[in-house]
Amino acid sequence: MRRPGLHRQHTKQGGGAKGLLAKLLIALLVLLLCTLSLLFSSTISGSSRSNEPLEVNVEELWESVKAAGWKPSSAPRSYWPPPPRESNGYLRVRCNGGLNQQRSAICNAVLAARIMNATLVLPELDANSFWHDDSGFQGIYDVENFIETLRYDVRIVGSIPEIRKNGKTKKIKAYQIRPPRDAPISWYTTFALEKMKQHGAIYLTPFSHRLAEEIDNPEYQRLRCRVNYHALRFKPNIMKLSESIVDKLRAQGHFMSIHLRFEMDMLAFAGCFDIFTPEEQKILKNYREKNFAPKKLAYDERRAIGKCPLTPEEVGLILHAMGFDNSTRIYLAAGELFGGERFMKPFRALFPHLKNHSSVDSSEELVANTQGLLGSAVDYMVCLLSDIFMPTYDGPSNFANNLLGHRLYYGFRTTIRPDRKALAPIFIDREKGKAAGFEEAIRHVMFKTNFGRPHKRVPPESFYTNSWPECFCQMDPKNPADKCPPDNVLLILESQLQNEVTSDLDSMVERNSTISSIER
Repeated sequence: MRRPGLHRQHTKQGGGAKGLLAKLLIALLVLLLCTLSLLFSSTISGSSRSNEPLEVNVEELWESVKAAGWKPSSAPRSYWPPPPRESNGYLRVRCNGGLNQQRSAICNAVLAARIMNATLVLPELDANSFWHDDSGFQGIYDVENFIETLRYDVRIVGSIPEIRKNGKTKKIKAYQIRPPRDAPISWYTTFALEKMKQHGAIYLTPFSHRLAEEIDNPEYQRLRCRVNYHALRFKPNIMKLSESIVDKLRAQGHFMSIHLRFEMDMLAFAGCFDIFTPEEQKILKNYREKNFAPKKLAYDERRAIGKCPLTPEEVGLILHAMGFDNSTRIYLAAGELFGGERFMKPFRALFPHLKNHSSVDSSEELVANTQGLLGSAVDYMVCLLSDIFMPTYDGPSNFANNLLGHRLYYGFRTTIRPDRKALAPIFIDREKGKAAGFEEAIRHVMFKTNFGRPHKRVPPESFYTNSWPECFCQMDPKNPADKCPPDNVLLILESQLQNEVTSDLDSMVERNSTISSIER
Protein backbone atom coordinates (compact mmCIF):
# COMPACT_ATOMS: atom_id res chain seq x y z
CA MET A 1 0.00 0.00 0.00
CA ARG A 2 1.36 3.38 -1.06
CA ARG A 3 1.88 6.12 1.45
CA PRO A 4 -0.44 9.04 0.68
CA GLY A 5 2.19 11.63 1.55
CA LEU A 6 4.83 10.22 -0.79
CA HIS A 7 2.30 9.95 -3.58
CA ARG A 8 1.38 13.62 -3.22
CA GLN A 9 5.04 14.63 -3.19
CA HIS A 10 5.87 12.88 -6.47
CA THR A 11 2.83 14.41 -8.17
CA LYS A 12 3.79 17.96 -7.13
CA GLN A 13 7.37 17.63 -8.38
CA GLY A 14 6.23 16.31 -11.82
CA GLY A 15 3.72 19.15 -12.23
CA GLY A 16 6.36 21.73 -11.30
CA ALA A 17 8.77 20.47 -13.97
CA LYS A 18 6.09 20.56 -16.66
CA GLY A 19 4.99 24.05 -15.62
CA LEU A 20 8.54 25.34 -15.80
CA LEU A 21 8.97 23.86 -19.27
CA ALA A 22 5.72 25.44 -20.43
CA LYS A 23 6.79 28.84 -19.12
CA LEU A 24 10.12 28.56 -20.93
CA LEU A 25 8.38 27.68 -24.21
CA ILE A 26 5.99 30.63 -23.87
CA ALA A 27 8.90 32.97 -23.13
CA LEU A 28 10.80 31.72 -26.18
CA LEU A 29 7.69 32.12 -28.35
CA VAL A 30 7.14 35.68 -27.13
CA LEU A 31 10.83 36.49 -27.76
CA LEU A 32 10.60 35.05 -31.26
CA LEU A 33 7.44 37.03 -32.06
CA CYS A 34 8.99 40.24 -30.76
CA THR A 35 12.12 39.68 -32.87
CA LEU A 36 10.08 38.98 -36.00
CA SER A 37 7.91 42.03 -35.31
CA LEU A 38 10.96 44.26 -34.98
CA LEU A 39 12.47 42.88 -38.18
CA PHE A 40 9.18 43.28 -40.08
CA SER A 41 8.58 46.85 -38.89
CA SER A 42 12.18 47.72 -39.73
CA THR A 43 11.76 46.32 -43.24
CA ILE A 44 8.48 48.14 -43.76
CA SER A 45 9.79 51.47 -42.50
CA GLY A 46 12.94 51.06 -44.56
CA SER A 47 10.86 50.27 -47.62
CA SER A 48 8.60 53.20 -46.88
CA ARG A 49 11.58 55.55 -46.57
CA SER A 50 13.05 54.32 -49.86
CA ASN A 51 9.81 54.43 -51.84
CA GLU A 52 8.25 57.51 -50.30
CA PRO A 53 10.94 60.09 -49.56
CA LEU A 54 9.90 63.26 -47.80
CA GLU A 55 11.62 65.35 -50.47
CA VAL A 56 11.78 64.89 -54.22
CA ASN A 57 14.88 65.67 -56.22
CA VAL A 58 13.38 68.05 -58.75
CA GLU A 59 16.61 68.11 -60.76
CA GLU A 60 16.21 64.39 -61.50
CA LEU A 61 12.72 64.96 -62.89
CA TRP A 62 14.15 67.17 -65.63
CA GLU A 63 15.89 64.10 -67.05
CA SER A 64 14.30 61.03 -68.69
CA VAL A 65 13.59 58.22 -66.26
CA LYS A 66 15.70 55.05 -66.10
CA ALA A 67 14.21 52.41 -68.37
CA ALA A 68 15.92 49.22 -67.10
CA GLY A 69 17.46 48.43 -70.49
CA TRP A 70 14.26 48.87 -72.52
CA LYS A 71 14.21 50.85 -75.75
CA PRO A 72 11.44 51.64 -78.25
CA SER A 73 11.14 49.34 -81.26
CA SER A 74 8.08 48.77 -83.41
CA ALA A 75 9.83 46.74 -86.15
CA PRO A 76 8.39 43.26 -86.80
CA ARG A 77 9.91 40.41 -84.75
CA SER A 78 8.53 37.56 -86.86
CA TYR A 79 7.80 36.90 -90.52
CA TRP A 80 5.96 39.94 -91.89
CA PRO A 81 5.21 39.56 -95.60
CA PRO A 82 4.75 42.67 -97.74
CA PRO A 83 1.23 43.53 -98.93
CA PRO A 84 0.25 41.48 -102.01
CA ARG A 85 0.00 43.37 -105.29
CA GLU A 86 -3.60 42.29 -105.68
CA SER A 87 -5.79 43.61 -102.88
CA ASN A 88 -9.37 42.72 -101.99
CA GLY A 89 -10.57 46.26 -102.64
CA TYR A 90 -10.33 49.83 -101.36
CA LEU A 91 -10.87 51.08 -97.81
CA ARG A 92 -12.05 54.64 -97.15
CA VAL A 93 -12.48 56.01 -93.62
CA ARG A 94 -13.67 59.30 -92.17
CA CYS A 95 -11.84 60.04 -88.90
CA ASN A 96 -13.99 62.16 -86.60
CA GLY A 97 -13.12 64.07 -83.43
CA GLY A 98 -10.13 66.24 -82.60
CA LEU A 99 -6.58 65.86 -83.88
CA ASN A 100 -5.57 63.08 -81.50
CA GLN A 101 -8.80 61.13 -81.76
CA GLN A 102 -8.26 61.27 -85.51
CA ARG A 103 -4.66 60.13 -85.03
CA SER A 104 -5.76 56.96 -83.22
CA ALA A 105 -8.36 56.37 -85.93
CA ILE A 106 -5.68 56.57 -88.64
CA CYS A 107 -3.65 53.91 -86.81
CA ASN A 108 -6.74 51.70 -86.69
CA ALA A 109 -7.45 52.32 -90.38
CA VAL A 110 -3.98 51.13 -91.40
CA LEU A 111 -4.37 48.02 -89.26
CA ALA A 112 -7.84 47.34 -90.69
CA ALA A 113 -6.43 47.62 -94.22
CA ARG A 114 -3.67 45.14 -93.35
CA ILE A 115 -6.14 42.71 -91.79
CA MET A 116 -8.40 42.77 -94.87
CA ASN A 117 -5.59 42.97 -97.44
CA ALA A 118 -7.18 46.21 -98.65
CA THR A 119 -5.71 49.23 -100.40
CA LEU A 120 -6.08 52.18 -98.03
CA VAL A 121 -7.28 55.49 -99.40
CA LEU A 122 -5.68 58.43 -97.56
CA PRO A 123 -7.87 58.90 -94.45
CA GLU A 124 -10.32 61.79 -94.39
CA LEU A 125 -10.20 64.11 -91.39
CA ASP A 126 -13.56 65.36 -90.20
CA ALA A 127 -13.87 69.15 -90.53
CA ASN A 128 -16.13 69.19 -87.48
CA SER A 129 -17.97 72.09 -85.90
CA PHE A 130 -15.61 72.20 -82.92
CA TRP A 131 -12.45 72.80 -84.93
CA HIS A 132 -13.90 74.72 -87.90
CA ASP A 133 -10.91 73.39 -89.81
CA ASP A 134 -10.88 71.65 -93.19
CA SER A 135 -7.08 71.27 -93.51
CA GLY A 136 -7.47 67.57 -94.26
CA PHE A 137 -4.82 64.87 -94.03
CA GLN A 138 -2.63 66.56 -96.65
CA GLY A 139 -2.79 69.87 -94.76
CA ILE A 140 -1.52 68.40 -91.47
CA TYR A 141 0.60 65.33 -92.20
CA ASP A 142 3.56 64.59 -94.46
CA VAL A 143 1.84 62.35 -97.04
CA GLU A 144 5.07 61.20 -98.69
CA ASN A 145 6.53 60.06 -95.36
CA PHE A 146 3.25 58.31 -94.46
CA ILE A 147 3.21 56.23 -97.63
CA GLU A 148 6.97 55.54 -97.64
CA THR A 149 7.12 54.46 -93.99
CA LEU A 150 4.25 51.99 -94.42
CA ARG A 151 5.31 50.52 -97.76
CA TYR A 152 6.10 47.17 -96.10
CA ASP A 153 2.68 47.08 -94.44
CA VAL A 154 -0.13 48.35 -96.67
CA ARG A 155 -0.74 49.83 -100.08
CA ILE A 156 -1.94 53.46 -99.93
CA VAL A 157 -3.48 55.65 -102.64
CA GLY A 158 -4.74 59.22 -102.69
CA SER A 159 -8.17 58.30 -104.04
CA ILE A 160 -10.08 55.39 -105.50
CA PRO A 161 -9.01 55.14 -109.16
CA GLU A 162 -11.43 54.89 -112.05
CA ILE A 163 -11.88 51.50 -113.71
CA ARG A 164 -12.63 50.59 -117.30
CA LYS A 165 -15.42 48.10 -117.77
CA ASN A 166 -17.31 47.18 -120.94
CA GLY A 167 -15.49 49.94 -122.78
CA LYS A 168 -16.60 52.57 -120.25
CA THR A 169 -14.61 54.40 -117.55
CA LYS A 170 -16.30 54.77 -114.19
CA LYS A 171 -15.40 55.35 -110.58
CA ILE A 172 -15.96 52.68 -107.97
CA LYS A 173 -18.60 53.79 -105.49
CA ALA A 174 -17.64 52.80 -101.96
CA TYR A 175 -20.35 51.04 -99.94
CA GLN A 176 -20.97 53.04 -96.75
CA ILE A 177 -20.94 51.21 -93.40
CA ARG A 178 -21.15 52.43 -89.79
CA PRO A 179 -18.75 50.09 -87.94
CA PRO A 180 -19.60 48.95 -84.40
CA ARG A 181 -17.59 50.58 -81.63
CA ASP A 182 -14.44 48.61 -80.67
CA ALA A 183 -15.22 46.04 -83.35
CA PRO A 184 -13.18 42.80 -83.13
CA ILE A 185 -10.88 41.69 -85.93
CA SER A 186 -13.47 39.06 -86.90
CA TRP A 187 -15.91 41.83 -87.94
CA TYR A 188 -13.36 43.09 -90.48
CA THR A 189 -12.47 39.64 -91.81
CA THR A 190 -16.12 38.65 -92.26
CA PHE A 191 -18.79 41.32 -92.70
CA ALA A 192 -16.58 44.23 -93.85
CA LEU A 193 -14.47 42.04 -96.15
CA GLU A 194 -17.56 40.48 -97.72
CA LYS A 195 -18.97 43.94 -98.55
CA MET A 196 -15.59 45.04 -99.90
CA LYS A 197 -15.38 42.08 -102.28
CA GLN A 198 -18.99 42.64 -103.29
CA HIS A 199 -18.68 46.39 -104.05
CA GLY A 200 -14.94 46.83 -104.68
CA ALA A 201 -14.67 49.50 -101.95
CA ILE A 202 -16.17 50.31 -98.55
CA TYR A 203 -16.47 53.61 -96.70
CA LEU A 204 -16.36 53.37 -92.90
CA THR A 205 -17.88 56.41 -91.21
CA PRO A 206 -17.64 57.55 -88.50
CA PHE A 207 -14.29 55.93 -87.76
CA SER A 208 -13.27 56.68 -84.19
CA HIS A 209 -12.66 53.82 -81.72
CA ARG A 210 -13.97 51.38 -84.32
CA LEU A 211 -11.34 48.68 -83.81
CA ALA A 212 -10.65 46.95 -80.49
CA GLU A 213 -7.50 48.24 -78.78
CA GLU A 214 -6.52 45.02 -77.02
CA ILE A 215 -5.54 42.54 -79.74
CA ASP A 216 -3.77 39.30 -78.97
CA ASN A 217 -1.28 39.75 -81.79
CA PRO A 218 1.88 41.75 -80.95
CA GLU A 219 2.74 42.27 -84.64
CA TYR A 220 -0.59 44.03 -85.20
CA GLN A 221 0.07 46.21 -82.16
CA ARG A 222 3.54 47.05 -83.43
CA LEU A 223 2.00 48.14 -86.73
CA ARG A 224 -0.10 50.63 -84.79
CA CYS A 225 3.12 52.01 -83.25
CA ARG A 226 4.81 52.28 -86.66
CA VAL A 227 1.88 54.38 -87.83
CA ASN A 228 1.61 56.52 -84.70
CA TYR A 229 5.27 57.21 -83.99
CA HIS A 230 6.93 56.98 -87.40
CA ALA A 231 4.49 57.34 -90.30
CA LEU A 232 2.33 60.15 -88.86
CA ARG A 233 4.77 63.01 -89.10
CA PHE A 234 3.44 66.55 -89.29
CA LYS A 235 4.17 68.62 -92.39
CA PRO A 236 7.58 70.38 -92.53
CA ASN A 237 6.09 73.83 -91.80
CA ILE A 238 4.44 72.52 -88.58
CA MET A 239 7.63 70.74 -87.50
CA LYS A 240 9.70 73.86 -88.16
CA LEU A 241 7.28 76.08 -86.23
CA SER A 242 7.19 73.66 -83.27
CA GLU A 243 10.97 73.31 -83.13
CA SER A 244 11.33 77.10 -83.25
CA ILE A 245 9.08 77.45 -80.18
CA VAL A 246 10.99 74.70 -78.34
CA ASP A 247 14.33 76.34 -79.16
CA LYS A 248 13.11 79.69 -77.79
CA LEU A 249 11.83 78.07 -74.61
CA ARG A 250 14.94 75.96 -74.08
CA ALA A 251 17.29 78.88 -74.68
CA GLN A 252 16.63 79.79 -71.04
CA GLY A 253 16.95 76.25 -69.69
CA HIS A 254 14.52 73.45 -68.84
CA PHE A 255 10.80 73.90 -69.36
CA MET A 256 7.68 71.97 -68.43
CA SER A 257 4.51 71.62 -70.51
CA ILE A 258 1.07 71.33 -68.94
CA HIS A 259 -2.15 70.32 -70.66
CA LEU A 260 -4.55 72.44 -68.62
CA ARG A 261 -7.89 70.81 -69.42
CA PHE A 262 -10.01 73.39 -67.61
CA GLU A 263 -12.17 74.04 -70.66
CA MET A 264 -15.91 74.27 -71.25
CA ASP A 265 -16.38 70.93 -73.02
CA MET A 266 -14.48 68.93 -70.39
CA LEU A 267 -16.10 70.70 -67.43
CA ALA A 268 -19.53 70.11 -68.96
CA PHE A 269 -18.69 66.47 -69.61
CA ALA A 270 -17.48 65.97 -66.03
CA GLY A 271 -20.51 67.73 -64.56
CA CYS A 272 -18.38 69.93 -62.31
CA PHE A 273 -20.45 73.11 -62.06
CA ASP A 274 -20.65 74.28 -58.45
CA ILE A 275 -17.47 76.38 -58.38
CA PHE A 276 -18.83 78.66 -61.11
CA THR A 277 -21.22 81.61 -61.11
CA PRO A 278 -24.92 80.98 -61.87
CA GLU A 279 -24.45 82.41 -65.37
CA GLU A 280 -21.43 80.16 -66.03
CA GLN A 281 -23.31 77.13 -64.67
CA LYS A 282 -26.12 77.81 -67.10
CA ILE A 283 -23.65 77.87 -70.02
CA LEU A 284 -22.08 74.57 -68.91
CA LYS A 285 -25.44 72.86 -68.40
CA ASN A 286 -26.69 73.98 -71.82
CA TYR A 287 -23.51 72.68 -73.43
CA ARG A 288 -23.89 69.36 -71.65
CA GLU A 289 -27.54 68.96 -72.69
CA LYS A 290 -26.64 69.56 -76.34
CA ASN A 291 -23.53 67.37 -76.51
CA PHE A 292 -23.75 64.56 -73.94
CA ALA A 293 -26.21 61.89 -72.88
CA PRO A 294 -28.53 62.80 -69.96
CA LYS A 295 -27.11 61.73 -66.62
CA LYS A 296 -27.68 62.90 -63.06
CA LEU A 297 -24.39 64.23 -61.72
CA ALA A 298 -23.76 65.45 -58.17
CA TYR A 299 -20.75 67.78 -57.94
CA ASP A 300 -19.72 66.71 -54.40
CA GLU A 301 -19.76 63.04 -55.38
CA ARG A 302 -17.87 63.68 -58.63
CA ARG A 303 -15.28 65.81 -56.85
CA ALA A 304 -14.73 63.28 -54.05
CA ILE A 305 -13.80 60.51 -56.52
CA GLY A 306 -11.53 62.66 -58.68
CA LYS A 307 -13.86 63.05 -61.66
CA CYS A 308 -13.43 66.83 -61.87
CA PRO A 309 -10.57 68.44 -63.83
CA LEU A 310 -7.98 70.02 -61.57
CA THR A 311 -8.32 73.78 -61.26
CA PRO A 312 -5.29 75.88 -62.27
CA GLU A 313 -4.70 76.70 -58.58
CA GLU A 314 -4.70 72.99 -57.65
CA VAL A 315 -2.14 72.32 -60.38
CA GLY A 316 0.08 75.07 -58.96
CA LEU A 317 -0.25 73.74 -55.40
CA ILE A 318 0.76 70.22 -56.52
CA LEU A 319 3.88 71.48 -58.28
CA HIS A 320 4.79 73.74 -55.36
CA ALA A 321 4.43 70.85 -52.89
CA MET A 322 6.70 68.70 -55.07
CA GLY A 323 9.46 71.31 -54.86
CA PHE A 324 9.14 73.34 -58.07
CA ASP A 325 9.74 77.04 -57.34
CA ASN A 326 8.49 80.23 -58.98
CA SER A 327 11.39 80.25 -61.45
CA THR A 328 9.95 77.17 -63.20
CA ARG A 329 9.10 77.90 -66.81
CA ILE A 330 5.81 76.41 -68.00
CA TYR A 331 4.29 76.03 -71.46
CA LEU A 332 0.49 75.80 -71.37
CA ALA A 333 -1.22 73.68 -74.00
CA ALA A 334 -4.86 74.56 -73.62
CA GLY A 335 -7.84 76.04 -75.34
CA GLU A 336 -9.77 78.91 -73.82
CA LEU A 337 -9.93 78.41 -70.04
CA PHE A 338 -13.47 78.55 -68.73
CA GLY A 339 -14.08 81.11 -65.99
CA GLY A 340 -11.32 83.40 -67.14
CA GLU A 341 -8.60 85.17 -65.24
CA ARG A 342 -9.97 84.60 -61.72
CA PHE A 343 -9.01 80.92 -62.00
CA MET A 344 -5.61 81.66 -63.52
CA LYS A 345 -4.59 84.35 -61.02
CA PRO A 346 -3.68 81.96 -58.12
CA PHE A 347 -1.71 79.75 -60.54
CA ARG A 348 0.17 82.70 -62.01
CA ALA A 349 0.99 83.95 -58.49
CA LEU A 350 2.81 80.66 -57.82
CA PHE A 351 4.35 80.28 -61.31
CA PRO A 352 4.63 83.60 -63.15
CA HIS A 353 6.68 82.26 -66.09
CA LEU A 354 3.74 80.94 -68.16
CA LYS A 355 3.81 80.74 -71.94
CA ASN A 356 1.65 79.37 -74.77
CA HIS A 357 2.29 79.02 -78.50
CA SER A 358 0.89 82.50 -79.25
CA SER A 359 3.06 84.27 -76.67
CA VAL A 360 6.22 82.47 -77.83
CA ASP A 361 5.59 82.76 -81.56
CA SER A 362 3.21 85.37 -82.97
CA SER A 363 3.65 84.38 -86.63
CA GLU A 364 0.64 84.99 -88.87
CA GLU A 365 0.34 81.30 -89.70
CA LEU A 366 -0.22 80.35 -86.07
CA VAL A 367 -2.34 83.35 -85.11
CA ALA A 368 -4.73 82.62 -87.98
CA ASN A 369 -5.22 79.01 -86.86
CA THR A 370 -4.47 79.05 -83.15
CA GLN A 371 -7.59 77.05 -82.22
CA GLY A 372 -7.61 74.74 -85.25
CA LEU A 373 -5.71 71.58 -86.11
CA LEU A 374 -2.49 73.54 -86.71
CA GLY A 375 -2.55 75.00 -83.19
CA SER A 376 -3.26 71.57 -81.74
CA ALA A 377 -0.44 70.02 -83.79
CA VAL A 378 2.05 72.63 -82.57
CA ASP A 379 0.95 72.13 -78.95
CA TYR A 380 1.36 68.37 -79.42
CA MET A 381 4.94 68.69 -80.68
CA VAL A 382 6.02 71.20 -78.01
CA CYS A 383 4.58 68.95 -75.27
CA LEU A 384 6.29 65.92 -76.82
CA LEU A 385 9.68 67.68 -76.80
CA SER A 386 9.35 69.35 -73.38
CA ASP A 387 11.49 68.12 -70.48
CA ILE A 388 8.45 67.34 -68.32
CA PHE A 389 4.81 66.90 -69.33
CA MET A 390 1.87 67.13 -66.94
CA PRO A 391 -1.71 66.31 -67.98
CA THR A 392 -4.30 67.65 -65.56
CA TYR A 393 -7.17 65.51 -66.86
CA ASP A 394 -6.17 62.32 -68.68
CA GLY A 395 -9.57 60.62 -68.51
CA PRO A 396 -11.26 60.92 -71.91
CA SER A 397 -8.58 63.35 -73.15
CA ASN A 398 -7.10 61.93 -76.36
CA PHE A 399 -4.49 64.71 -76.45
CA ALA A 400 -3.05 63.79 -73.05
CA ASN A 401 -3.34 60.03 -73.49
CA ASN A 402 -1.63 60.01 -76.88
CA LEU A 403 1.14 62.25 -75.60
CA LEU A 404 1.77 60.00 -72.60
CA GLY A 405 2.23 57.08 -74.99
CA HIS A 406 4.40 59.06 -77.40
CA ARG A 407 6.68 60.35 -74.63
CA LEU A 408 7.05 56.81 -73.31
CA TYR A 409 8.05 55.67 -76.80
CA TYR A 410 10.23 58.76 -77.32
CA GLY A 411 12.60 57.65 -74.58
CA PHE A 412 10.72 57.39 -71.26
CA ARG A 413 10.53 61.15 -70.91
CA THR A 414 9.32 62.37 -67.51
CA THR A 415 5.59 62.76 -67.02
CA ILE A 416 3.77 63.92 -63.89
CA ARG A 417 0.35 62.29 -63.68
CA PRO A 418 -1.69 63.52 -60.69
CA ASP A 419 -3.88 60.88 -59.05
CA ARG A 420 -7.01 63.03 -58.83
CA LYS A 421 -8.94 60.48 -56.77
CA ALA A 422 -6.21 60.33 -54.10
CA LEU A 423 -5.70 64.10 -54.15
CA ALA A 424 -9.39 65.05 -53.91
CA PRO A 425 -9.82 64.54 -50.12
CA ILE A 426 -6.61 66.50 -49.47
CA PHE A 427 -7.90 69.52 -51.40
CA ILE A 428 -11.36 69.20 -49.83
CA ASP A 429 -9.82 69.21 -46.34
CA ARG A 430 -7.80 72.32 -47.25
CA GLU A 431 -10.96 74.10 -48.38
CA LYS A 432 -12.50 73.27 -45.00
CA GLY A 433 -9.57 74.90 -43.22
CA LYS A 434 -7.57 71.74 -42.42
CA ALA A 435 -4.26 72.92 -43.86
CA ALA A 436 -1.88 71.11 -41.48
CA GLY A 437 0.31 68.60 -43.32
CA PHE A 438 -1.17 69.63 -46.69
CA GLU A 439 2.06 69.65 -48.72
CA GLU A 440 3.35 66.44 -47.13
CA ALA A 441 0.07 64.71 -47.98
CA ILE A 442 0.38 65.93 -51.61
CA ARG A 443 3.93 64.58 -51.81
CA HIS A 444 2.95 61.17 -50.47
CA VAL A 445 0.34 60.85 -53.24
CA MET A 446 2.61 62.11 -56.00
CA PHE A 447 5.54 59.85 -55.08
CA LYS A 448 3.31 56.85 -55.71
CA THR A 449 2.57 57.91 -59.30
CA ASN A 450 4.48 56.78 -62.35
CA PHE A 451 6.92 59.35 -63.75
CA GLY A 452 7.20 57.83 -67.22
CA ARG A 453 8.79 54.46 -66.45
CA PRO A 454 7.74 51.33 -68.35
CA HIS A 455 4.83 49.71 -66.56
CA LYS A 456 2.25 47.03 -67.21
CA ARG A 457 -0.85 48.22 -69.04
CA VAL A 458 -3.95 47.62 -66.97
CA PRO A 459 -7.43 48.39 -68.33
CA PRO A 460 -8.86 50.95 -68.75
CA GLU A 461 -5.41 52.32 -69.69
CA SER A 462 -5.30 52.66 -73.46
CA PHE A 463 -2.77 50.99 -75.76
CA TYR A 464 -2.15 54.45 -77.20
CA THR A 465 -1.20 55.63 -73.69
CA ASN A 466 1.05 52.68 -72.96
CA SER A 467 2.30 50.41 -75.74
CA TRP A 468 4.76 48.63 -73.42
CA PRO A 469 5.92 45.92 -73.86
CA GLU A 470 4.72 45.24 -77.45
CA CYS A 471 6.53 48.25 -78.94
CA PHE A 472 9.70 47.98 -76.86
CA CYS A 473 12.63 45.58 -76.67
CA GLN A 474 15.75 44.79 -74.63
CA MET A 475 19.29 44.24 -75.89
CA ASP A 476 20.04 41.68 -73.15
CA PRO A 477 16.64 40.28 -72.25
CA LYS A 478 15.81 37.62 -69.67
CA ASN A 479 12.82 36.67 -71.80
CA PRO A 480 13.73 35.80 -75.45
CA ALA A 481 10.42 37.33 -76.59
CA ASP A 482 11.72 40.76 -75.49
CA LYS A 483 14.88 40.59 -77.62
CA CYS A 484 15.43 43.49 -80.03
CA PRO A 485 15.11 42.72 -83.75
CA PRO A 486 18.27 42.81 -85.90
CA ASP A 487 19.57 46.21 -86.96
CA ASN A 488 19.09 45.30 -90.63
CA VAL A 489 15.38 44.51 -90.24
CA LEU A 490 14.42 47.22 -92.76
CA LEU A 491 16.78 45.71 -95.33
CA ILE A 492 15.13 42.35 -94.77
CA LEU A 493 11.68 43.87 -95.31
CA GLU A 494 12.92 45.71 -98.40
CA SER A 495 14.27 42.44 -99.78
CA GLN A 496 10.92 40.75 -99.15
CA LEU A 497 9.13 43.58 -100.91
CA GLN A 498 11.47 43.43 -103.91
CA ASN A 499 11.05 39.66 -104.15
CA GLU A 500 7.27 40.16 -104.14
CA VAL A 501 7.53 42.72 -106.96
CA THR A 502 9.91 40.50 -108.96
CA SER A 503 7.61 37.52 -108.50
CA ASP A 504 4.64 39.56 -109.70
CA LEU A 505 6.59 40.78 -112.75
CA ASP A 506 7.70 37.24 -113.60
CA SER A 507 4.10 36.04 -113.33
CA MET A 508 2.96 38.89 -115.58
CA VAL A 509 5.63 38.10 -118.21
CA GLU A 510 4.76 34.41 -118.09
CA ARG A 511 1.02 35.19 -118.40
CA ASN A 512 1.60 37.54 -121.34
CA SER A 513 3.84 34.92 -123.00
CA THR A 514 1.14 32.28 -122.61
CA ILE A 515 -1.51 34.62 -124.08
CA SER A 516 0.78 35.40 -127.04
CA SER A 517 1.33 31.68 -127.71
CA ILE A 518 -2.42 31.04 -127.67
CA GLU A 519 -3.07 33.94 -130.02
CA ARG A 520 -0.44 32.64 -132.42
